[in-house]
Amino acid sequence: MAYLETTDPTPSLTDYFPSWLNNLADDVTIEGSAMDGAARGPEAARAILLAIRSLYESQRFNFVGPVGNNGLLEDYTAMVRGQTISCVVLITRNATGQTQHIVASYRPRSSLLLLSRLVGQKLAGTAYAGHFATGES
Repeated sequence: MAYLETTDPTPSLTDYFPSWLNNLADDVTIEGSAMDGAARGPEAARAILLAIRSLYESQRFNFVGPVGNNGLLEDYTAMVRGQTISCVVLITRNATGQTQHIVASYRPRSSLLLLSRLVGQKLAGTAYAGHFATGES
């Protein structure tokens, strides 16, 4: 199944690194369409984000830009086990500029379910595994 994506990403995004990852608040929360519920704390956010990113065979940012006074929006496309998955991430910062809340919306559903199962497997045995799909769910 083909998925809509840009064919020539903005050159300024080819080397983009999400610097907000290096400035997580002590009570940061992370949630998204691949998860049930939300996880809290920098350790949880890092473990989940590292697990997700480790599954990406490639990742290309299509858009990164500010939202309001305290937000940032990212739109990217990645490959997971040969399947295209696209994501829109909304990052909200607190008054001191730290990342307070992370929300990720993945599409299409078939790729979202694959990603959720793989992250659940990767995080098996941790406190965060229960947020992700298991088996064929």
